Amino acid sequence: MVEKNKYMRLFQIYIFFFITGLAFAQVDQAELERNQAPVVFINYEGPQSRIETRAQIRTIGYDLGFSVRNAQTRSGAGNRYFVIHSVSPKDDDKLDSDIFGLGVDTGVDHIRNLRTIIQGYLEGAYNYSPQDAALLARYVTIYNAVYRGNWDYFGSRYKQAVIGYLSPEKAGISIRFDEWPGQTLMVIPLGPGGAGSLSAVNTSSLSDSSVVEEMRRQEDRGIEDRKEMVGLKEREASEAEQRAQVQREAIREEERRIAEERAQVNQERNQTAREREETRQEAAQGAISPAQAERRSEEIDRREQANEEKSRELDRREEDLAGQREEAGQTEEFAEQKNEEARQEREEIAKDQQDLIIEEASRPQTAEAGILGGRIEVQGSSVGRLLSLQPGSGAELKRSPLDTVNLRTVVILDGKILAIAGENKGNGAIRLIEINSSSLEMTKQGDVDILEGSPLWVKGNDLYAIALSGEGGSQSLYLARFDTGLKQLARSTVTVNPFTSVIFQGDYLIAQRTDGSPLLLKPSDLSEYK
Repeated sequence: MVEKNKYMRLFQIYIFFFITGLAFAQVDQAELERNQAPVVFINYEGPQSRIETRAQIRTIGYDLGFSVRNAQTRSGAGNRYFVIHSVSPKDDDKLDSDIFGLGVDTGVDHIRNLRTIIQGYLEGAYNYSPQDAALLARYVTIYNAVYRGNWDYFGSRYKQAVIGYLSPEKAGISIRFDEWPGQTLMVIPLGPGGAGSLSAVNTSSLSDSSVVEEMRRQEDRGIEDRKEMVGLKEREASEAEQRAQVQREAIREEERRIAEERAQVNQERNQTAREREETRQEAAQGAISPAQAERRSEEIDRREQANEEKSRELDRREEDLAGQREEAGQTEEFAEQKNEEARQEREEIAKDQQDLIIEEASRPQTAEAGILGGRIEVQGSSVGRLLSLQPGSGAELKRSPLDTVNLRTVVILDGKILAIAGENKGNGAIRLIEINSSSLEMTKQGDVDILEGSPLWVKGNDLYAIALSGEGGSQSLYLARFDTGLKQLARSTVTVNPFTSVIFQGDYLIAQRTDGSPLLLKPSDLSEYK
């Protein structure tokens, strides 16, 4: 075990590195260690009105970070995504921070996408690799959820300059996606390292017991993330060892140069002393004139003065060496600490892996196939989520992450589970969707906006729903026909009533016009009989 006083000294290492003023402040995971409660983010699960690629989402953060790397203290737009890079003079042991804000017009509604944005930011600002940045981003969101609104905590840990940008009701991040826009100021604690230096990140704090315990609450005990963290620490230790070696070599070389230059100073001091004595004797003997003696003395004075300045410079360089020796020693201890932490954490991971094997062996080897069911989650409506239920008892076996499914529209057609789902908030949309029968996750969404509350009518392998067209208050309602791939095949040219019914009789589809009167359509192309 590493002794307590040794950990205290290692903490002083981090503070020392900060005081030395390296080029960039870095994420200080020292703050990310203080996770105290389980965090389960509630995300929007459903169709989106606008779908962006992961690369596009990452670019949002990368561009903000690149501006910070280029010395901007504020980047982004206040109504969208923005970052404040707050670095100020030393204030006891309190921390600097990057403040990552979500403005009122931000559309991010899933923690996965928010973490991708933060990952991009860490890559752009501090040159982290994508894998390391993604790992850190996960901890940043957990940390900010744990300390959401904890004003006493933020005030005790962060510099006054940082606190000036925060407010009690916005500090941190809510676990609910619909409370993010305009109400989120995530704190990314900064440490002392330069961009691209693994040792700039306080990974010791990231692996604090409370953080690890949070990961262990996951079904897989967070083993993969914890392994990544151990790997990062081992690389961090290796980098620190190499840095310490370079520091020691530079110190030895400087010691050699100082010794050589000190010898030259002493030699020059002796030489000028001899010349001064010779000048005095020659002047006394009349070998040189008083004017010559004065000129020689003035020249000797200048050389002695230059020699003393050189001696003082060497004294200053020797003083600097003392600081360099201390820094090298701290770097070596830092590497030692990282190696020890990695060793201990590998042992803990190995134990958890063994426990998982035992738990898996104790589970029943056969599982009865579930039947599809649903649970209403919005009272007064048919909106809810799908479930897999145990036949007979109806016990819940699996629950869908989708909680915006109109359960009245769920159909199994052509071997697929199809339904209408979603909500008109932020980037959300109400669309036809396909749901995976095993995971109960959405695997596909249609391209056409559907009226909220629309039924889903089925004829053969065709689906019919009330579609929206237009923008805002000028939207019109039409009847639309879709295939099982969610592609729109036809749309009526006549607008329909929002409460229209659909009745199939032979070659007729009977619906209602906007005024409620009957509307006769052809089921195939939805053209009107006239």
